[in-house]
Amino acid sequence: MSLRVGQGYDVHRLVKGRKLILGGVEIPFSKGLEGHSDADVLVHAVIDALLGAGGMGDIGQMFPDKNPYYKDISSLRLLWEVGQSLSRAGWRVENVDSTVIAQAPRLQILRKEMQGNIATALGIPASMVNVKFTTEEGMGFTGEGEGIAAHAVCLLNERGAL
Repeated sequence: MSLRVGQGYDVHRLVKGRKLILGGVEIPFSKGLEGHSDADVLVHAVIDALLGAGGMGDIGQMFPDKNPYYKDISSLRLLWEVGQSLSRAGWRVENVDSTVIAQAPRLQILRKEMQGNIATALGIPASMVNVKFTTEEGMGFTGEGEGIAAHAVCLLNERGAL
């Protein structure tokens, strides 16, 4: 049996004139995340964790921001592609655990929707995805409302192994 653990991290600056998308959910807020795709830091951290565990590089290698195809693309679409690549390589996602770091907006009421979106993109039960939220008590760039960050870890298992 072969198990692999992956860790991911992403951060994006909050700017005016962009939608705020986290976990595939559009959140009403005065600012959104700056980036080439929809800049969903939560999903990006999950993608990097999965790619790391699978030994497949990182999000920038798989989906380069110089490629116009990925301009404003849904990060859930990218996550689906990563899930398909892992499956073709013989890996099964056992679980994903993540944390979003943001002073505002408050996100707890969106937890189940975000978990469901991530699980659906990966073709796994929502019970295998955990999303947590925290602030930095007003400290640092996330605490001062300049950006949002996310961390994620995952466990992969060889397909067919228990």
